[in-house]
Amino acid sequence: MNDHIAGLPYRPCVGVMLVNSAGLVFVGKRIDNKEGDAWQMPQGGIDDGEELHPAALRELAEETGVSPELVTIIAESRDEHFYDLPEELLGRLWGGKYRGQRQKWLLLRFGGEDSDINLNAHDPAEFLDWRWVEPEQLPDLIVPFKKRVYRQIVEEFRDLI
Repeated sequence: MNDHIAGLPYRPCVGVMLVNSAGLVFVGKRIDNKEGDAWQMPQGGIDDGEELHPAALRELAEETGVSPELVTIIAESRDEHFYDLPEELLGRLWGGKYRGQRQKWLLLRFGGEDSDINLNAHDPAEFLDWRWVEPEQLPDLIVPFKKRVYRQIVEEFRDLI
């Protein structure tokens, strides 16, 4: 990693592990991934001055259409989780201002129905499809540079799911 990239900050971000009553986790298939079958949990940047929980609920609503009234916050990750972008994405994402993301994750229990999920709630949509999966499947569905973070989140939240 060159000195310029090493000197870039991490983008503040929140991630949401949304679980249903059967203990399955929501994943969405990304619209913008050209590499094929990339699924991920809802996540996004934290705006300046925005608190973690409101940011998580905003991102969840934008990406899934799930309203805050349909979820219960169960837990927050103990630590921030970091990942670096692969070289081919550096400079292309987020205006080249960040080397990757630093994320706090929240575990949320979904109390709604599948019909409450609306991927077109926000324009532009981030996901083109969605499904419920076993938590252990998550690291196999995410892009390679986020696998370590997904393994850590599954391990930390496993007993609460």
